[in-house]
Amino acid sequence: MELAFIPSPSRGVLYLGPIPLRGYAFCIIIGVFVAVWLGNKRWIARGGRAGTVADIAVWAVPFGLVGGRLYHVITDYELYFSEGRDWVDAFKIWEGGLGIWGAIALGAVGAWIGCRRRGIPLPAYADAIAPGIAFAQAIGRWGNWFNQELYGKPTDLPWALEITSSADGRVPGTYHPTFLYESLWCIGVAFLVIWADRRFRLGHGRAFALYVAAYCTGRAWIEYMRVDDAHHILGLRLNVWTAILVFLLAVTYLVLSSKKRPGREDVVEPGAAASGEDADSDEKSGDAGKDDEIADESGTDPARNEAGSGKKT
Repeated sequence: MELAFIPSPSRGVLYLGPIPLRGYAFCIIIGVFVAVWLGNKRWIARGGRAGTVADIAVWAVPFGLVGGRLYHVITDYELYFSEGRDWVDAFKIWEGGLGIWGAIALGAVGAWIGCRRRGIPLPAYADAIAPGIAFAQAIGRWGNWFNQELYGKPTDLPWALEITSSADGRVPGTYHPTFLYESLWCIGVAFLVIWADRRFRLGHGRAFALYVAAYCTGRAWIEYMRVDDAHHILGLRLNVWTAILVFLLAVTYLVLSSKKRPGREDVVEPGAAASGEDADSDEKSGDAGKDDEIADESGTDPARNEAGSGKKT
């Protein structure tokens, strides 16, 4: 008998009249807002304009959602196109099923389009939003808790996850809460990137590469614990191989980039620094104008006052 466990929600959707409010969708939306908010703060700190991150996210987020869904549908095609399945379900993104690999890949394409339209280097933008993406993943993983999916092997540990649903082949019981493991890991990755970025002043996409490498490290062992159906290659789940490959690419980029383009970008958004200088000059002009007005009202000239004061001494 289990003395303690993490209960699963009795249902993953609430209804506001005829409108369904799905926990999975809420987690994704909240994650996006956190990523944009933190990315905006980091972008401004790097010398960019406020609002730029959100403007580019308008391109990146839809591309990312499509990419994440495509990766899931392609790698788990039998869930939608095998006998007895309805292919229309492939479009029901609110029921769960987003692959982070596809989301990052196609999301990067959307971000590239947004950056290109504003004349912004994509690597600098990626560095700014990297920790926010990790936090967004940490929040988004709780959507799997609402859907009672993507859990690990059976366990009787105090933090085991209780699965109560028997739909889609689930067997009620207590299992490793891999959604929680990955959520906590992503939080650690986010803080790691923030610390490393401050300590080493990472630039030219290296903060983003660090996020990718660190995430892949955790994803590999967490993926190995999961028991949901997946394609295997040489005894390993497909996503484990994907994590290994992406990790190697990220580390290679870190090494080569640090040698080829050390340091951090001086300018991340053309015109942003100039706008700041213009604002400073306007303030100085305003101060000078105030001095002139004071002089006019007193009917005296500052130069004459200095001369007069000289005679008195």
